[in-house]
Amino acid sequence: MSKKIAIVEDEAELASLIEYNLSRGGFQSKIFPGGDRTLEDLRDWQPDLIILDVMLPGQDGFEICRRIRQTPALSSRPVVFLTARSDEVDRVLGLEIGGDDYITKPFSPRELVARIKAHLRRSETVAAPSADTAELLRGPFRVDRAARRVYVNEREIELTSTEFRLLEFFLAHPGHAWSREQLLKEVWGEQHFVTPRTVDVHIRRLREQIEDKPDEPGYLVTVRGFGYRFEITESAA
Repeated sequence: MSKKIAIVEDEAELASLIEYNLSRGGFQSKIFPGGDRTLEDLRDWQPDLIILDVMLPGQDGFEICRRIRQTPALSSRPVVFLTARSDEVDRVLGLEIGGDDYITKPFSPRELVARIKAHLRRSETVAAPSADTAELLRGPFRVDRAARRVYVNEREIELTSTEFRLLEFFLAHPGHAWSREQLLKEVWGEQHFVTPRTVDVHIRRLREQIEDKPDEPGYLVTVRGFGYRFEITESAA
């Protein structure tokens, strides 16, 4: 069964172009022009990935993304921003509020489809663990890979698909220091369009979820001049 891609875009001609290219790529897509019912419509349709413009009628794309991340039925779906707002502050904001990717207009339809396929491949990898690795335990952290759920001291936390992959990778390699470039290769894989700054943004979001004091991290620590390391102390292990 083909994957379902939601296109939240109020420019009809552009939305139709995206829909056409997604159809050629083997996807089932549906256009949502924005408005107050966007979140409810997305929840009813249950897409596998959401393409989201920023400048929309009613609620803007940033607010819709925030609400997607607060909606259990949609919170784990990859969100790809596709927008004319190209300033770095907008790009960083889009990632900080839960976007998995940020593409600026004008764009290449072929690149858009390639990025969507990359995000979906990673989501499928996370969703289909082998039976002997279905659960990962590290200190206070418990990762249920089959259900794609994460618990800290048995308290469930909500993560985006990218945050989930990043935390899962760190928990599988505790005590090892990783450069931003290594994390890009190991977590984002073939998505060579992702920049080291993207890593920093997702690290910051992940810290907000798992650290008691995100500004003074105890688990996900910075290795100055290099990258990041995940630490589990003897008492926590």
